[in-house]
Amino acid sequence: MLLNEIMSNNKKFVDEFEVEKLSHLPQKKLVIVTCMDTRLVGFLEPALGIGRGDAKIIKNAGNNVICSDVIRSVAAAIFALGAEEVMLVGHTDCGMANSDSEKLKNSMIDRGIKEKDINEVNLKEWIGAIEDEESNVLKGVEKIKNHPLIPNDLPVHGLIINPNDGSLKILVKGY
Repeated sequence: MLLNEIMSNNKKFVDEFEVEKLSHLPQKKLVIVTCMDTRLVGFLEPALGIGRGDAKIIKNAGNNVICSDVIRSVAAAIFALGAEEVMLVGHTDCGMANSDSEKLKNSMIDRGIKEKDINEVNLKEWIGAIEDEESNVLKGVEKIKNHPLIPNDLPVHGLIINPNDGSLKILVKGY
């Protein structure tokens, strides 16, 4: 059972961990919006030179800025936690690029979701399907920059990371 394995790993971690007191405030005054892709776990931060306590990191499918929750979290990082810059970091080979809505719908139905409930949403939009990774980052940067609750002077950067080698490409330099 996965939960038992996780609890066993946690006990070992806690037993061996040297306690350190860190602030909940991002030390580099940075908020990052990125993808939940498993290849970025334990990889994105060192590729950016970000350590524990340095940045607030918001993850979702496709690093998508399609809902108010992302903007709300960015705003909380700015106004309540002192973030002064935002990075929207997409990645190559994203699973949300050109995702198959019909396949997703069939999978949902197979798992017991009612078709009438699925049909109440635009599934492609709801799941956060994107046309391509770079245009998604560019659109996301614009949504963050142009939101009325985000300060005009806030640098919002757009980057793409390669999940295989960690190389970065700047799409938008927000300064």
